[in-house]
Amino acid sequence: MQLTLTAFENFPEVELSSPLADIILRSGELNGWQWEDGDILVLAQKIVSKSENRLFNLNDIEFGDEALRYAALTGKDPALIELILSESKNVLRTRKGLVIVEHNHGFICANAGIDQSNVKGVEGKEGRWVLLLPENPDKSAATIRNDIESQTGKRIAVIIIDSHGRSWRKGVVGVAIGVSGLSPLLDRRGYKDRFGYELKVTEIGTADELASAASILMGQADEGRPVVVVRGYPYPLTDGSISEIIRNEKDDLFR
Repeated sequence: MQLTLTAFENFPEVELSSPLADIILRSGELNGWQWEDGDILVLAQKIVSKSENRLFNLNDIEFGDEALRYAALTGKDPALIELILSESKNVLRTRKGLVIVEHNHGFICANAGIDQSNVKGVEGKEGRWVLLLPENPDKSAATIRNDIESQTGKRIAVIIIDSHGRSWRKGVVGVAIGVSGLSPLLDRRGYKDRFGYELKVTEIGTADELASAASILMGQADEGRPVVVVRGYPYPLTDGSISEIIRNEKDDLFR
């Protein structure tokens, strides 16, 4: 059994409103990639957000009293805080330089996933540019998947990933924030282990495992490899939603 991950090299800069599926397919051709049924396409959130025009200039953001209050607590730009609040259901924790929120999508993450690294602004316009998460990552993944399937004739899955920190551990890892054609959880409850014990609670976060593996190839700095294809996934591809992996607040012992 073999699982392989292949990053597309020399991926072009994605501009606003770019046809992302077409860019991915062209890059695949340049990298000599031949699509097969069962391939899983893993995409960095940034290129999806860029193609969906989720770029904002902090110079254009009007902020209110609540943003000013959190800015004083954290030392962060009040315009950035205003965007964080607009992208969040709740602010859970703050300290200097950091805001932990429950994102509108349900994720618990820092600064509502708003990114300032590797963000190219609008040419010819001065600004302090940031990139927000896709408005509906599952829908984004489904659109890209459908476009690629229609052009290749192959059945694939798509995972959109972002870098998140982790409670109790240092270091960011890649996690899934949107899926199409793949359930983010593999339910092994009811299966037996090698010694006949029936598994009672085992659910495997396979989408996150694939996201973390792909993130190693993508890198976090100037690598320029935002597209990775996974081949050899040993389980069936079944439809799913990222909501399956979000723990409800009532089940969260640490909230």
